[in-house]
This record gives sequence, structure tokens and C-alpha cells, in this order.
Amino acid sequence: MFVSEVKVDVRYAETDQMGVVYHANYLVWFEIGRTSLIKDLGFSYSQMERDGFLAPVIDANLSYKKSMHYGETASIRTWVDSYDGFRTVYAYEVLNPKGEVAVTGQTHHIVVKKDSFRPVRFKNYYPEWHDAYEKAKKQGED
Repeated sequence: MFVSEVKVDVRYAETDQMGVVYHANYLVWFEIGRTSLIKDLGFSYSQMERDGFLAPVIDANLSYKKSMHYGETASIRTWVDSYDGFRTVYAYEVLNPKGEVAVTGQTHHIVVKKDSFRPVRFKNYYPEWHDAYEKAKKQGED
């Protein structure tokens, strides 16, 4: 599988009173990772929006393993966990500076028309992107 990696400096505003990253901020980091993956594959989510489509999250799960703290740098690893031409599941690992897994998770997405929120088959509108996802999820399986 193709894995994208991006680094994020933990900002003070992302922490709670204990100096630990507030749990909901990991979803924001997942979005950073997802956007980076899409860009690394040669596509643009913002262009898809300009084309009149959105890819809302329909399910999300996170599992917290270790705390991240203000001043640390998180590495967000993102890949296409599953894809069927309609639904995409992205998987994530957030690593602390020691390379230890702090958080794992997945987000599930479908593509909808922006004006009606009606679901569409992604592969029918973006065949090149579809092919890239098929290839990305298979890389490393050989």
C-alpha cells in the first residue's frame, strides 16, 4: 500500500489543561494526512469541491495509545485501507517523536454532489483518481 506521511507540530491551542493533545484534534490531523495523501497521489480535494463534489465523513474511529504533548512533532501516516469505487476508507497512524504509535484510526467517506448531497460512484466521475486508489491500496501486496 502507498503511505503518505506528513509532520505536524503540536500547538499549544491543541492541548488541554494537562498539556496533552485534546482527543478531537486527532480528527483534524487525520484531515491533514488525508489531504496530503490525495496530493501525493497527484490530485486535489479542493479541485473536486470546485467541480461540485464533496467527500463527507460517514464514520470515524480512533484508538488512543499514547499521549502527545505541546512542543512535540507528530508524524501522520495515511493510506487507503479499502476502496470499492463508491466508499473509501482511509487509515491513519499518528506517531510521537520516538516513533511510537500514539493514535490509530479510520475515516469512511463517500462522494456526493455538492448541490444535492446525492451519493455518486466516484470512479464514474474521476476514473484516473479511481485507478490511483486501486493502485495505492495494492502497492506492497506483491
